Formats: sequence, C-alpha cells, structure tokens
Amino acid sequence: MIREVRRDAIPGIPVLILFFLALLGSIAWLISAGIRNSGAEGIAAGLCAVISIVVLLGVFTVHPNQGRVMQLFGSYRGTAHETGLRWANPFYTKKPISLRVRNFETAKLKVNDRRGNPVEIATVVVWKVVDTAEAAFQVDNYENFVHVQSEAALRNLATGYPYDAHREGETALSSHTAEISAQLKVEIQERLAQAGVEVIETRISHLAYSPEIAAAMLRRQQAAAVVAARQTIVEGAVGMVETALDMLAAKNVITLDEERKAAMVSNLLVVLCSEQNTQPVVNTGTIYQ
Repeated sequence: MIREVRRDAIPGIPVLILFFLALLGSIAWLISAGIRNSGAEGIAAGLCAVISIVVLLGVFTVHPNQGRVMQLFGSYRGTAHETGLRWANPFYTKKPISLRVRNFETAKLKVNDRRGNPVEIATVVVWKVVDTAEAAFQVDNYENFVHVQSEAALRNLATGYPYDAHREGETALSSHTAEISAQLKVEIQERLAQAGVEVIETRISHLAYSPEIAAAMLRRQQAAAVVAARQTIVEGAVGMVETALDMLAAKNVITLDEERKAAMVSNLLVVLCSEQNTQPVVNTGTIYQ
C-alpha cells in the first residue's frame, strides 16, 4: 500500500524571479560573447541559459483543495498541498488531484429485492479524496472506481432487504430509508477505502417497483389500505355501540333483552360501517314487530 507523504514544495515566486533574471543575464552574456567572438564564453552563457530554462520548468501552481502528486522517473516523492506558486525538481511529474467534495447520482438500477420482486433504485453519493497517493496508484481511475463500486454496493444492499415490510419490526427499503442509507454508506466506504476515498453521505434518490409489476403492487397496496381502513372503522363502530349500550343501561332509559340488544347492535353497525348514507325505517308497531 502506497500512502500519502506530504512534501510541500518551496515558494515559487523567489525562484521564478531569480532564474528569470539569470536567464536574461545569460542571454545578455551570450550576445556579448558573440560580439567579442569568444567561443568559450558563448558556450558558458548558452549553458547558463539552458539551466535557467530547465529550472524555471519546475515552477507550478497548487489550487485550493488540490494536491499535486510528484514522481521522479516513476518513483513517488510526495504530495504538495500548499497553495499558490510553488517550485520543485523540474524532472518531477506533478499530477493534480482534486480534494474537493464531489457527488454523483447512480443510474436507476433494476434489481430483485429480498423477496424476488424487481425494483428500481438509485442513490446519491457524496465523496472526496483523502489520500492522493492511494487515489493515484492503487486504482487505475479512481473516479470510475468510485462510480462502479457504488453501483455494485447498491445492488448488493438492495437484494438483502424487501421493498415493503410485511411483519412488525422488519426493515424494508421503502420504510427505513435512513437506516438503509447509513448501511449503504458503510458498504461503499469499505469498497473505496483502498482508493483513498472517503464517503461523506449517501441518500436513496429513487425507489420504485419495476414497471412490469408496478400496477399489480399498486393494487395490493390499495387493497391493504382498504383493509386497514375498514378495520379501523369496525373498531370504532364496536366501541361506539358498546358505549351506547352502557349509557342506556346506566341511565335506565330502556331495558333490552338479548334478542333486542343483538338487533340494536346489528343496526348500529350497519349504520356506522356503511359506505353510503343509510335510510331510516320507522317502526309503527311494537318493538317486537
């Protein structure tokens, strides 16, 4: 494993001024030698000019939140982080690597959830480079590595959870988005650690059933919602009937036998649970006819 070694280059402005003046002096010396027809001085002046040009080639800039990975003939020499105009060995290659926070959204992936239902899922990954040496040398292209591994982690995670929770306390993709996102961040970080990348945040940005089963799943969800609503209505109606019977008995408004209680309960439940307005029927006989 190649780890980052911080090696800040020396300030570039003094070097730039010094060797630029040296270059001008060498040119003037070369011209003077030519006028005097002095070959030895001309060679020396030309050599000084070449050295000045080569030294000036070592001047480079480092932008904020950027690292410059320096190599000498393939050997890693360090990373410069100090911003501004800097100077290092002109024979160093100086590869810039951004340390800024970046984000991307994966494509909408079609995967099967834990129950085998095809779903579409996508996520937003926020990341940044924290080790320039690993990013430069451990993987071929760290940006492409981040994208591919994020999608692979998302596929693997989606297959481990169902889309909907059918049991109490079951973790599902649709109902536990925060927990799923946190688990996804951990899994992506494990895959990207070798590339010198830190995952800052992950968020599920798209989650839906695949089009071929979306209509059937929508009907199932609607049926479940209807059943839940009817259950709530029935529970409320039973409570209201129980309260009515208790109040009638407590205030001695009327004494009903078991048969009439059953009829009253039936009528009240029909009125309270009916989806349409009920029509009253006036009984002109006795309560038993």
